[in-house]
Amino acid sequence: MAERGGRRGAGLDTPREARWQWVARPTVDPEAFGRASEKFARFMGTARFLVYMSVFVIAYVVWNVLAPGPLRFDPYSFTFLTLVLSLQASYAAPLILLAQNRQADRDRVIAEQDRARDERALADTEYLTREVAALRIALRDVATRDFVRAELRALLEEVRADDDAAPPKRKKGKGQGKSAGGEGPRSPERTPAADFSAGPDLPTPPG
Repeated sequence: MAERGGRRGAGLDTPREARWQWVARPTVDPEAFGRASEKFARFMGTARFLVYMSVFVIAYVVWNVLAPGPLRFDPYSFTFLTLVLSLQASYAAPLILLAQNRQADRDRVIAEQDRARDERALADTEYLTREVAALRIALRDVATRDFVRAELRALLEEVRADDDAAPPKRKKGKGQGKSAGGEGPRSPERTPAADFSAGPDLPTPPG
């Protein structure tokens, strides 16, 4: 009794003892089983399955109605056919539900991804909108092309008006100009050597 009480009073920090099982539980891969159920459900929703099922039922009924008595394995009530169809429906319904659940999970994941993508796109759009608004506010103080053209045109008109109002300048000749020092051009000076070489003016002898 004390041992049982000790086991019952064990806390969560105490690991449980492994229990020995008489029969091993089968392990099934849920992903592989889900893919198989989706293939089965997809095949049951096609026209090929309907054609195959109709041909089977018609052949089954015709054989058990028109065949000789010893060869009929299911008489008119078709009890075995009803059992087969019921068994097929009992297995088909859970498989179709499993395929629908997997498709619903995929749709939920896709919807979450689309929602996250839409939120990012909305955030990017709002950011771009704020940037464009900031650029518009900043461009209000920037000179535009028309403003610069108008200012240049007004400045050009002022320069032209000043040129028209200024008196005309008189042009100076070549000999009237002054040098940089303010003095006019000097005449060449004659040296005594040059006067001596020239000599006095003598009269010419009579011929």
